[in-house]
Amino acid sequence: MDAMTHDAPSAPTSRTQAAGLWLAVLSAASFGLSGSLASGLMDAGWSAGGAVVVRVGVAALVLLVPAWVALRHRWRLLLAEARTVIAYGVVAVAGAQFAYFSAVRHMDVGVALLIEYTAPVTVVGWMWLRHNHRPGRLTAVGAGIAAIGLVLVLDLLSGADLSVVGVAWALVAMIGAAVYFVISARRSDLPPLVLAAAGLWLATAALLAAGLAGAVPLHASTGSVAYADVEVPFWLPVLGLGVVTAALAYVSGIAASRRLGPRLASFVGLLEVLAGLVFAWLLLHQLPSWVQFAGGVLVVVGVVVVKAGEARPGADGTAEAEVLVRTASERPAA
Repeated sequence: MDAMTHDAPSAPTSRTQAAGLWLAVLSAASFGLSGSLASGLMDAGWSAGGAVVVRVGVAALVLLVPAWVALRHRWRLLLAEARTVIAYGVVAVAGAQFAYFSAVRHMDVGVALLIEYTAPVTVVGWMWLRHNHRPGRLTAVGAGIAAIGLVLVLDLLSGADLSVVGVAWALVAMIGAAVYFVISARRSDLPPLVLAAAGLWLATAALLAAGLAGAVPLHASTGSVAYADVEVPFWLPVLGLGVVTAALAYVSGIAASRRLGPRLASFVGLLEVLAGLVFAWLLLHQLPSWVQFAGGVLVVVGVVVVKAGEARPGADGTAEAEVLVRTASERPAA
């Protein structure tokens, strides 16, 4: 969510920066919890579509009043950005989250998250092919490092039995995340909180419509859900998905970026990968192999190098390309 905010003031106080750092850590940790909570629900009989609907639906309800206040009756502004809101809600929110939750149904949360986290490299490729914004040398090196890391994450060299369906869904989630980054980088007068809330409401409506049409299974269960050999009532992870991993994550990300600026907040946002792995270990007893862990480190390093390369004053490409790649490393759409 950091990607949809403006830079922090030019001379923030140390207290402001300290608060911003804690908020950025809170945002990354909150986002990282989503895969594990959803995986437990799906093991208890929920479909991926059902888990996504409750996540975005509850978050939309939580953000309704703050977004209403931020909009201040400027309905024309919302209508003027209708195409952006539709693309954001349908593709970047509903599509990306449905694909990610579908991926974790077939593979470990950490592996799915690491595949999705290669989205910044996809944005670099898109800007090169679509807008002829050729990446600089450092950016190309970072993309190469991330690509090698992805090969290790997929464990292709050892011939491990990895779910093809899970990998396919994770790659779709990666594309959805890349769309999220590109849309978030657009300059707009629409307040970020309004864009987030409107996108969540639209995503909820789109998924419910797809469910009624039979295109997306929307199964739910009131049975208990097991995490780390402990059973909890179903409403607890449902509230966790909506309030913690969506509403709280988005709002804390906005607050963090306004105190730190998107550049510093994006580096702290890399903790989402670590948080996802830790929560998967604590709640699901899932741990990647050492080869996959090493690949994950390379993916994160590659993303950092890509970001550093695009942020260089002399890097190839226009200011728009720099903004797109910068936001691409700020928050994956898990």
